[in-house]
Parts: sequence; structure tokens; C-alpha cells
Amino acid sequence: MAKKKRPGPKDPKNHVVALNRRARHDYTILDTYEAGLVLTGTEVKSLREGQASLVDGFAAFDHSGELWLEQVHIPEYLNGTWTNHSTRRKRKLLLNRKELVKISRQIEDPGLTVVPLSLYFKDGRAKVEIGIARGKREFDKRHALREKQDAREAQRAMRIRNLRSV
Repeated sequence: MAKKKRPGPKDPKNHVVALNRRARHDYTILDTYEAGLVLTGTEVKSLREGQASLVDGFAAFDHSGELWLEQVHIPEYLNGTWTNHSTRRKRKLLLNRKELVKISRQIEDPGLTVVPLSLYFKDGRAKVEIGIARGKREFDKRHALREKQDAREAQRAMRIRNLRSV
């Protein structure tokens, strides 16, 4: 029995296309899910070139109970023809019914929303990591930055102290 080759970090089937760093700064992420995307051919080709932006993106339910990703920018494929896609169209997210029900119950609370965190390829298929998020207030952002800065200074001080003791 031959062992299945595990994909490495340089494998073109597994790579991160876009990260939404702004989401982790502006929101407190409560829960995350991995969802598939319904894409056209030119969208996939554009993503394989490493072009996408999740900054303005969000997910919302429609009247039929399906979850749609909106305002995510995937630029037009340069070698595409008249079949090219529109850059900010709605894209359907593929999740299990149980996950959809769970997400819809979670976002019923006021102040919660669904934001895309990262867009990547997993075994050749486009996936998006979405998170249930609550918006941070300005003082929360400052507090988080201060904690990060304090931890960085503490690490620096310990590293300098360890270098002197050696």
C-alpha cells in the first residue's frame, strides 16, 4: 500500500490567497467555520494568481436560508473574455445545514456579524474561513494593542537577560 503524499507548504493546491487582518483588529472573533465557495472559472484563475481582498467583505443570509459572501473583491482575470466575472458579486457559501442553523442562531444576538477571515485553497478547492464576530469599541482596540506591546517588551527583556547570562 503506497503512502499518500502529504502536501507541503510550496504545494500550489494548498496556499493562502488573502487574509483579513483588519477583521481581527476591528472585531472579537467568537467562533470560526470553514466554508466552500461557489465560483466561476475566471474567479478561480484570478485567485490562483493570488489576487483577492476581504477587507469590506461580510456574509449574510438570504430569504431562503442560504449564506452568501458579499463585497469580497476578486479582480477580473486578465486573460478572460466576455465570460469574465464581476468583481464584487455575491458568492454562495457551502456549509452543512447544521452549521447554517447554528450560525443563524448565533447572529440573532444584536452586535454579531459574520466576517471572512481568510481565503485559501485546500486540496485544490477554494475555501473561506468565516468568523462570528462582535465589533470592538475604540478603547478595546487600544487595550489590545497595549497588551500586545507589553508582551513584546517582556519577550525582548527576557531575551536580553538570557543572552547576558550565557
